[in-house]
Amino acid sequence: MTSDSRHTFDVRSPFDDALIQALPYTDEQAAMAALERAHQRYREREGWLDAPVRIQILERFASLVEKHAAELARQAVREGGKPLKDSMVEIQRAVNGVKVAIGELGRLQGTEIAMGLTPSSAQRFAHTYREPRGVVLAISAFNHPFNLIIHQAITAIAAGCPVLVKPALTTPMSCKSVVEMLGEAGLPEGWCELLLCEDAVTEKLVTDGRISFMTFIGSARVGWYLRSRLAPGADCALEHGGAAPVIVDATADIEASIPPLVFGGFYHAGQICVSVQRIYLQKAIAEEFTRRFVKAVGDLKTGDPLDVKTDVGPLIRKREVERVASWVEEAVDHGAELLCGGQKLSETTYLPTVLLNPPDDVRVSREEVFGPVVALYTYDNIDEAIARANAPDMFFQASIFTQDLDTALSASRRLNGMAVMVNDHTAFRVDWMPFGGHRQSGLGMGGIGPTMRDMTVERMVVFRSPML
Repeated sequence: MTSDSRHTFDVRSPFDDALIQALPYTDEQAAMAALERAHQRYREREGWLDAPVRIQILERFASLVEKHAAELARQAVREGGKPLKDSMVEIQRAVNGVKVAIGELGRLQGTEIAMGLTPSSAQRFAHTYREPRGVVLAISAFNHPFNLIIHQAITAIAAGCPVLVKPALTTPMSCKSVVEMLGEAGLPEGWCELLLCEDAVTEKLVTDGRISFMTFIGSARVGWYLRSRLAPGADCALEHGGAAPVIVDATADIEASIPPLVFGGFYHAGQICVSVQRIYLQKAIAEEFTRRFVKAVGDLKTGDPLDVKTDVGPLIRKREVERVASWVEEAVDHGAELLCGGQKLSETTYLPTVLLNPPDDVRVSREEVFGPVVALYTYDNIDEAIARANAPDMFFQASIFTQDLDTALSASRRLNGMAVMVNDHTAFRVDWMPFGGHRQSGLGMGGIGPTMRDMTVERMVVFRSPML
């Protein structure tokens, strides 16, 4: 990295714009040198890290994260704006994620392939095994600045792959801490390196044939473009966004549905890829649900994310506040009823907002808001609700609230989503479950176990012996 002040960038708090630290960009020369070091680690098979060594490093790393959990959470709050109580959960989740990765090592296994079924396969024994795919390039997002690195970089290390990590430049401090703690835990040089690249350098890395696997979390526009630039033979996983739909039918337990749907809609100010965005209400229960939901949203506290009482913090950039405000204004101008919120609290924060019946063709209905806005829609029959819920070309997570088993079974099969929750919000996730989008929402399946399998290849050995 260059230390020239002309080639540095400021990391600032999204809440009050306070300077956290100025960091140097990784220039092209340094990035390519890091790639070559990682590539050499992979090419030198005798230097690969055996599973027991990886496990020891990851166990020490998890202990370091637990030891420094409070300061890591505050660091994540300062750079990313997620409220402190939620960032504390993120750090603990990261510790659990490392433990999941350690456990998944025992499941990176092959199978026996049947032989002797034909004369030509007689006297043979075959089995498969998994080994590291190669150098991983991990390009991350801002909204879970610590835990996303666990999913993209710790998985690579657990799978035995050297990894280059390019975090969001708005939230690089958490990633920097991860890389430093991995070194402290005993990870040798060249196995995990932090790259603070500008877009042109990142793209040059993506196109390099020494990259075997790219894991990308971010916008669909960037993700699909970078996939098109991968060198032949490289593979990737893409995690983009969604406009998560929820259906609440006439049999639903309204009182029980409110807390999870408020949480799912306004956690991290709606800046998560599976945030509750569109709720379709059967008309028979729409009035009661709306009254309770709006009351609960109005009780949320918006403000300083370091305040333990804060529920909703800032958006990551001031321009995102302006964008969300314009989308809400468009919806209201086209007939939506503004039930609460709908205004900026400051240059960096936007009040939790609930809209009723915006048209299906405005942006809050057809695109990912990625902000603290939830739209409510009324419907007459479940077929109508499912059709409207499925209209955007995004398949990530969806949910249905009902007490009717047949409705739950039918809707869970018909709603477009790689996961459909029954009587739970769309943002539910545990790190050992498969997690990912389809169509415009992404490519491949994340989650720690599936990611580790993607970062390995299955090879086969066939023995021929007259003794078989």
